Amino acid sequence: MVPLNHPTDEELTRRAQAGDSGALGLLLTRHQAPMRAVALSLLGYGPDAEDAVQDAALTALRRIGDVREPAAVGAWLRAIVRNSARMRLRANRELPGLDGLEQLRSRDDGPSHPERLIEQHAMRDWIWDAVEELPQQQRLVLMLRHFSGITSYQEIAEACEVPVGTVRSRLNQARAKMAKVLLSTRTQGHEDAAAITEDSRQEAEVTLDGAMRGQLPGEILELWPAETELVGVLNKEGGRVHPFPAMRETRTKGVTQHLRHVVASRDIAIWEMEAVNPAGISNPCPPSLAWLMFRRDGRVQKLRVVFPGTPSGGAQQPS
Repeated sequence: MVPLNHPTDEELTRRAQAGDSGALGLLLTRHQAPMRAVALSLLGYGPDAEDAVQDAALTALRRIGDVREPAAVGAWLRAIVRNSARMRLRANRELPGLDGLEQLRSRDDGPSHPERLIEQHAMRDWIWDAVEELPQQQRLVLMLRHFSGITSYQEIAEACEVPVGTVRSRLNQARAKMAKVLLSTRTQGHEDAAAITEDSRQEAEVTLDGAMRGQLPGEILELWPAETELVGVLNKEGGRVHPFPAMRETRTKGVTQHLRHVVASRDIAIWEMEAVNPAGISNPCPPSLAWLMFRRDGRVQKLRVVFPGTPSGGAQQPS
């Protein structure tokens, strides 16, 4: 029997569905032990079981509005853990560990889309504040894995120039830290994550337009100061190179890039694009690419362009 001074599961669930992130945090704390028991029964003792519980807790943030019987939220949470554990048992596929968090991308789907629910409840901002608390290396692999189109461990490893095992380790560390941060910040106010992404999207559109016209406006020049460094496959000289020469070469060859998706934190931005090559071009650009940008004080310090799905992350030397 729940003490009179403690809210019931039903009360906490209804409060969480109304946008109270603290109520959801209390629910997750209350049901953490039975959720872990389900994971252990399917995965045994080890990091996979803990990961399944953490993934399920984060999935609950997105889907709390789906609960139709608030008094039975405990069974709902255990079912999410069970599904997360079963996905981990599927050896024939790599599925994102944070089940469903890719739905947090900025989209313009219909009003019933889960993104609208997250916006309404401020859950997205809560999650992104937790993402911002991660060390940069952990934050990058998590943003790639769960919020971008670069989702396979191999692609992430190539984009970050680290072994696959390092990617797995950083993701596990990121999940563990996020779970702790989410619970500790459940009653705080949170920064508007949509505004950060929208600002980055506008910067991307103006940068691409200016690069294609050969003239960048002043505010975008501020984004790409003289100390900005191009790193990775497009830095053919191997030394310190500014991104602008690569942009000019792309324009000269007639290759156009079209923005497809943006995900951004305060100091990391990922611009995913599609490339269109002119007919008959030699050594064409791969059709999909992403700009990974690392910023300081609002300015880009490093840019790495990666080509998901291309052998070695970009064996072809486009642009």
